[in-house]
Amino acid sequence: MWKKLGAPVPIDASQVVIGLYIWLDLKWDEHPFVSSRFMVKTSKQISIIQSLETEGKLYYDSEQSTAQPGPLISKPLLEHEAKAAEERAAKEALVTEVLALEKAKVAKQKALRDAALRADQAWANAARATKTALNELPRSPKVAGKQLMDLSSEAASLVSKNREVLLHLLGDKKEQGPQFHGLNCMTLAMLIGKSAGMNERALADLSLAALAHDAGESQIPQQILKSTQRKKHEEDFFRQHVNFSTKFAEESSAFSPEALAMIADHHEAIDGSGWPRGKKGESLSVGARILAIVDRYDTLCSPDIPKGVPMMPAEALATMFRHESTRLDSALLSVMIKLLGVFPPGTAVQLSDGSLALVIAPGANSLKPMVLLYSPEVSKDDAPTVDLAGEPEIKIVEAIRPSALPLDVLEWLNPQQRLSYFFSVDEGKN
Repeated sequence: MWKKLGAPVPIDASQVVIGLYIWLDLKWDEHPFVSSRFMVKTSKQISIIQSLETEGKLYYDSEQSTAQPGPLISKPLLEHEAKAAEERAAKEALVTEVLALEKAKVAKQKALRDAALRADQAWANAARATKTALNELPRSPKVAGKQLMDLSSEAASLVSKNREVLLHLLGDKKEQGPQFHGLNCMTLAMLIGKSAGMNERALADLSLAALAHDAGESQIPQQILKSTQRKKHEEDFFRQHVNFSTKFAEESSAFSPEALAMIADHHEAIDGSGWPRGKKGESLSVGARILAIVDRYDTLCSPDIPKGVPMMPAEALATMFRHESTRLDSALLSVMIKLLGVFPPGTAVQLSDGSLALVIAPGANSLKPMVLLYSPEVSKDDAPTVDLAGEPEIKIVEAIRPSALPLDVLEWLNPQQRLSYFFSVDEGKN
């Protein structure tokens, strides 16, 4: 379990030795290291620290350190000009190297932020359109259906035609509405569908079905939707939302027969234990199986879950894999687990350098996702994002339950927020 660091002790740069866990009280872009807090492991790190302007801004933590600070060394008086020039040249070369490292770090950070910003802006546009369309679907099905079809077709085109598609955990969203669940399901479903080999037309159908699969819940009273213990007649009425969703989609004339079947079957199960018709096995399309998986995952992680508290993302995946594999398509479930990684977006983690972080995007290596570093000295919007795949010295030590975090850390990381996913593409790389 993560423990809060002890009180930092000020030291001079000359006292830094291998084995000290140090804290640089500098802005993130004023040094070349990934984190401002880390264990010193190499002599090169010591040289870089001593080249920085750290007077009054360098500390160490005795509890995290495996060594004691070295002796304080006063700056020597140089007796020979040649030696002085040699040391100045060496320091200037090191400073030049440090500046280049800092510049590269800032450039990498900008690229990561640009990708996240593209996803956030695309989500905002899609969320407005989705919220309007889902609210209007019962009253104006043809107009709303056209809006949903346009959105899903555009998303499917981007995902199918671009080789590099990134999944992002978005920033805290305060809005309410059905667009959250619909967009989450659409995003995850399309990425699973792409990995499963679906073409653009199939992805468009899957995307459209994912957006509208729960539209019929608008016809279910809130006290039944939110109930933790529904009576049989209430559960029967709740299950009618599938029929309502299918009816609205049919009336819109925007949904293909394949998309309609996905909506009708998204609560069915491979083993026949689902509802409303108890269909099973090969009678369920690939799209319906994908939609069942993403709907279940997002529901387990949602703060609106009727029973209990929202699960951590890794807990939700583990629950589905261990206890629901007979109900879900195990091969497609494995695709989603591989897509999201061992530490899915939304997971609070401790890094090997002692830092805390929030996973915001999966990486090519399931153990090396993209993380947002806990940086209480800045706002969450300005905190550094780190792609652990490019940092061989840093790894995730463990996932941390929100209940194990101090209140101030919990409020900053906010891992219990409503998870919102969206994708970004960089068409210049494809």
